[in-house]
Amino acid sequence: MNFSYVNLNDVFRLDSNYFQKIFLKSEALIQSIKFNLLSATRTELKSFGAYSLNNHVGYLDEGVPFVRGVNMKGGRITFTDMIYIDEAANQLLWKSEVRPEMVLLSMSGTIGDVAIASKDWTYPINSNQDIAKIETKGDINPYFLYAFLVSKFGQNFLKREARGSVQQHVFLSQIEQLKIPIFANLFNKKIQGCVERSDRFSVCAEKLYEDSQTLLLETLGLTNFKPNTETINIKSFKDSFGTTGRLDAEYYQPKYEDWAQAVNSYKYGSITVANACEVKDKNFTPENDKIYSYIELSDIDKVGGITGATVAIAAELPTRARRIVKQGDVLISSIEGSLTSCALVSETYNEALCSTGFYVLRPRIINSETLLVLMKSMPIQALLKQGCSGTILTAISNDAFVKIRIPLIDDETQQKIAALIQESFKLKAESERLLEVAKRAVEIAIEQDEQAGLAYIEKEGR
Repeated sequence: MNFSYVNLNDVFRLDSNYFQKIFLKSEALIQSIKFNLLSATRTELKSFGAYSLNNHVGYLDEGVPFVRGVNMKGGRITFTDMIYIDEAANQLLWKSEVRPEMVLLSMSGTIGDVAIASKDWTYPINSNQDIAKIETKGDINPYFLYAFLVSKFGQNFLKREARGSVQQHVFLSQIEQLKIPIFANLFNKKIQGCVERSDRFSVCAEKLYEDSQTLLLETLGLTNFKPNTETINIKSFKDSFGTTGRLDAEYYQPKYEDWAQAVNSYKYGSITVANACEVKDKNFTPENDKIYSYIELSDIDKVGGITGATVAIAAELPTRARRIVKQGDVLISSIEGSLTSCALVSETYNEALCSTGFYVLRPRIINSETLLVLMKSMPIQALLKQGCSGTILTAISNDAFVKIRIPLIDDETQQKIAALIQESFKLKAESERLLEVAKRAVEIAIEQDEQAGLAYIEKEGR
């Protein structure tokens, strides 16, 4: 690089990552067409405010949704793993309040996570200190800005600007320097329509998944079930360590006994995981020069889907890539902090590899969709958590996992749950397709011209 170019960047970056050829090519393409700096528009960027405000915020089980980085994945906000704050905290954190059609951008941790606030959400909604809010005020179509940021050009900008050694960050002053291509209103409106349809399909897919969980709990008679909240339990040696080998107090909390009793008292009975499924725990040795798709914990969404996989030759994959999966298998995380990361393997990921951090189950007497919903349900999640042990990295051992009992759901309910999950996955796939169309149309408009991008979205965005 010429020193004159290096000296032009406002923070005087000298690290080689900043000057990767792919980043330079992206920058050159955008500069070859008409563009605006984000800072040159009426766009307003907002963040959390002073970090000390965290001292005045308590998290609740219900109230005002409080969006965190973990809620942003695949260009969406998911409300299935949300924490909440009260209205007083929401007013205190007015700088971080989320409003309809704001573009949300992760500034810390996983750089590049982007979402757009839907007009169909129930407000108020707030967000934490790691998320920037971009309010376009009409100068830029927010849906186009969103599609641009999730495209390879927006992602390249964010990856390039990331700073830090241990944890990466992007700051508001850097986001202001984002170069936004300028296209006609017709093109922007077409992008908006595609993104809005994608969003509606995504919301419907989540709703169907929630319906499957509701149906399961109704079937088990646990819709309004409240386990014991006492934290003290008195056990004899025979009924504790003498039977279980566990001495930790957490294991014996009364709530776990209540959940276990609720499962075992189901009218059609219960069965151990070992008897209900084949637990595929044998390691697979991949061929070093063969290309595989590799699924890890971060590739699992909140509703049982797989959002993507690393594609590489085996020699470049981590040593924990030692489980091979088939269509219809159900993946269950063994790590305590990620027990809800359960997924159903679709045809797309047939014969992919997955991390040894998963248990891979092949159902025998319960269909795959019902097994997925069961494993993510409140009663089974509680029993999985009870079974976890360890010090630095707590996880559920194979011996504890296979002994967990799950209810024998009747065939009619299984069929209903399967139908809900299959339709949910179908809608989710269509949502992802439409978002991909919007992204690709923006990329084509930048790489070729606006008319080519418009033609693409007219053809593919139906």
